[in-house]
Amino acid sequence: MAGITLVQAEAHLAEALAAQTAVLQNQEYRIANRTYRRADLKDIQSNIDFWEKKVTKLSRGGLRVVGVTPLG
Repeated sequence: MAGITLVQAEAHLAEALAAQTAVLQNQEYRIANRTYRRADLKDIQSNIDFWEKKVTKLSRGGLRVVGVTPLG
């Protein structure tokens, strides 16, 4: 099974950012006589951080190069 693609990671990041916007605009809301509460901002931020890292990694081709010594 293939891993997550850049397109999928970007879509998840966009959804997380939209969720953050919704919570910032209105954490709790009512419809008729029922009250609804959106997800916690801390959880959403953690999700955003995860997908930002995934997008960054996939944008580089999935490789992270550290401490390279040039030859020659």
